[in-house]
Amino acid sequence: MAAKVPNAIFSNGNSIPMIGLGTWNSPPGVVAQAVKDAIDIGYRHIDCAHVYQNEDEVGDGIAAKIKDGTIKREDVFVTSKLWNTFHRPDLVEGALKVTLKNLKLAYLDLYLIHWPVAYKEGDSLFPLGPDGKTFIFSDADYVDTWKEMEKLVDAGLVKNIGLSNFNSKQIQRVLDVARIKPACNQIEVHAYLHQSKLTTFCTEKEIIVTAYSPLGSPARPWVKKDDIVLLDDPTLKKIADKHGKEPAQILIRYQIELGHVVIPKSVTKSRIASNFEVFNFTLDGDDIKNLAALERNERICPEFGAFGHPHHPFEKEE
Repeated sequence: MAAKVPNAIFSNGNSIPMIGLGTWNSPPGVVAQAVKDAIDIGYRHIDCAHVYQNEDEVGDGIAAKIKDGTIKREDVFVTSKLWNTFHRPDLVEGALKVTLKNLKLAYLDLYLIHWPVAYKEGDSLFPLGPDGKTFIFSDADYVDTWKEMEKLVDAGLVKNIGLSNFNSKQIQRVLDVARIKPACNQIEVHAYLHQSKLTTFCTEKEIIVTAYSPLGSPARPWVKKDDIVLLDDPTLKKIADKHGKEPAQILIRYQIELGHVVIPKSVTKSRIASNFEVFNFTLDGDDIKNLAALERNERICPEFGAFGHPHHPFEKEE
């Protein structure tokens, strides 16, 4: 099954499967099984991050499938991310090595700077200030962090490096100093938030877009009772009925047709399987037009606690 998944090609010629399993907000105790189920179903791309605090279980799932012969290490593409408290140049390599240890891997296929904002270094992943709402910032600059990311490639610890949640001006700052250009920018993209200017910029710079929260992240921890639910959108449901598909499958297929890598998250085997069944149909021009018209500029992950940081990517939109 894995063979039918198309790849996106990075500017360096390396490739990434266009669908992967997201693991953000996947609870402890179930994510290892979700990874095993995904690999059995045919996924060959797993997206994780240090801050999700479940990389050890993700690693258990991958290791189990390597051990039982389902996959070899080189068959699966694994992405992780450098958290905001490790931006200071002397902390970058150590942070990666913790991730590699947790994942039980010798190298990563892709390592991203998770956000352009840096937080105070220390034991807390979310160092809160006196107000209990805003994080304490570090003065580390991501362009200096990037130079350390490049060294990880030189050392053979990662095959590709990239960015996440960077706006176009921030990407350009990295490009201006980069010896190794970013392979991708992982950003929130879905039918209520297209970020068209940013995705066009990435395309022009030969930077692959990976779309996170493609289903609108209905289970996000801070969801409110009256928040709009993308999966319930009547236009989306009409398109799904037309194709005999689930709304989630339409949203995933939409990102793929836009040329984006997409990483839907689920820990339910039936949903993981359903999310993968998006390669036996295509959307037509009317579908694309109608999905594009759903734009609400509805951002799910605004990183509230980092407002006021000089490198916050959304306070002054790209």
